[in-house]
Amino acid sequence: MHRKFIALIIATAVAVTGVSASQARAADAKDILGGLAAIAIIGAGVHYYNKEKDKKRARRHQTHIQPHHPVRPRPHHLAKYDLPQKCLRTFDHYSPRHQLLGTGCLKKHYKYANSLPRECKVGFWNGKKVKRAYEPACLRQQGYRVVYK
Repeated sequence: MHRKFIALIIATAVAVTGVSASQARAADAKDILGGLAAIAIIGAGVHYYNKEKDKKRARRHQTHIQPHHPVRPRPHHLAKYDLPQKCLRTFDHYSPRHQLLGTGCLKKHYKYANSLPRECKVGFWNGKKVKRAYEPACLRQQGYRVVYK
C-alpha cells in the first residue's frame, strides 16, 4: 500500500513538472507526449513490480496448504466410520497377498456401504466378470478404519 502511494506521488510530481515546464515554453506537443510516456513507463514498472510481488506471496502461501489426497480423518469414536473386519479378504485374481473389503459383504454388514468414497473402489477381472472391492489403505486415508471384533 505504501509503495503504491509513493509511486502515485512520484508520477504526479513528474506529470506536474513536465506540464508546467512545457507550458513555460509554449506547450510543445513533443514535451507533453514525452512527459506522458515517462508517466506510462513508471506506471508499467510499478505494475510489474506489484505483480511479481503478488506471485511470490502466492507461492509462499501455497506451501502452507495441506496436500489434497489425505482428507482430514474423521473422529474415531463415530461408529459410522468403523468397517467390519469380516469383510476383509483376499481375492485370488486381484492379488493373493493383498486384502480388500468385498462390496457384497459390506452391503450386508455395513449400513453405510453406499456412502463409501468411489476413489477407493477397485475393479478387477475374475475370469468371468469384473469384480469390485474397496482398498483398505485408501479408506484409511479417508478416515475409515477396519474394526476387529
